[in-house]
Amino acid sequence: MVDGKNAAIGLMLGALRLSGAAALARPFLSGCGAILMLHRVTRESWSPLGVNSGLTITPDFLDRLLADIRRRGQAIVAMDEIPAIVRAGRGHQVVAITADDAYLDNLTEALPVFEAHQALFTVYVAPALVSGETLPWWEVIEELVTARDEVRLPETGEALSCGGMDEKRRAARRLMAWLSQEVAEKDQQAALCALGGIAGPRRRFMDWDELRALTAHPLATLGAHTVHHANVKRLDADDVLREMRGSAAIIEAETGVRPRHFAYPYGGPAAAGAREAALAAEAGFETAVTTRHGVLLPGHAGHPHALPRISVNGNFQTVAATRTLMSGLTTLLAGRGRRLVTV
Repeated sequence: MVDGKNAAIGLMLGALRLSGAAALARPFLSGCGAILMLHRVTRESWSPLGVNSGLTITPDFLDRLLADIRRRGQAIVAMDEIPAIVRAGRGHQVVAITADDAYLDNLTEALPVFEAHQALFTVYVAPALVSGETLPWWEVIEELVTARDEVRLPETGEALSCGGMDEKRRAARRLMAWLSQEVAEKDQQAALCALGGIAGPRRRFMDWDELRALTAHPLATLGAHTVHHANVKRLDADDVLREMRGSAAIIEAETGVRPRHFAYPYGGPAAAGAREAALAAEAGFETAVTTRHGVLLPGHAGHPHALPRISVNGNFQTVAATRTLMSGLTTLLAGRGRRLVTV
């Protein structure tokens, strides 16, 4: 069954492209360019229920996308350059490429594509995902539900049927909402364990040797992503600073280079706001990125710790769709007329 929301977004993107509206809007609305957001880049089909399919693009699509960016003459820049670009109000559009979580496939499958196009990129690292102390609950839950006929919530005993595929999807979404909204952030991993969630046999994330090699690569930059991939908006200020500064300190200790850039895990309105932006600045980061949808504008010079990104979404793997998302028109529509997207 096709997800209704994704189907509606796909229809909207198609209409904006085919009508010519996105192309007409681009010179006026696209600003200084965009920060692209990736997660997984792999040919592997790892989301059996499709509830996490938006997090994955194929290396072939990444190759086509980068070729299109190069063909249109857009510069692919490092995150180090973004503050100066928005301060200058640079008219020529640039693209910065970011990837969250340090998935192993970023090294094994994405890096060769970046090298082929000489494309700079930043990987945001959560050290506890690297060590295995924190499991990626969004993946573990999908795997758990796929393998079960029923799952019960530990505290309430609420039974979730996992019979057919539709029931499995509903159960996975209910468990994800419960774990991310109803369970305290500090208790999340224990709750996942109580459900029966396990790491699984395959390695998902880069190890420190691989991250050290990436640090030395001329195209790559490492950024911080909290220690435990925490939703910082659900923590008190002292814990937020510990998560932010701690992630930078661990990455520096392991690689010899202290990260200058930060990405808020989850990064939407429920995960990053004005308080978190102020704390990211206090923690010493030069920039911080959200997952809010938007292009870069000169006005972001005043909001370097609340930068929006364009999700390169696995559910819309066409160059035309990504061009439309980068046009600035969808920023205007998503923001209900507001162009400058912050927190």
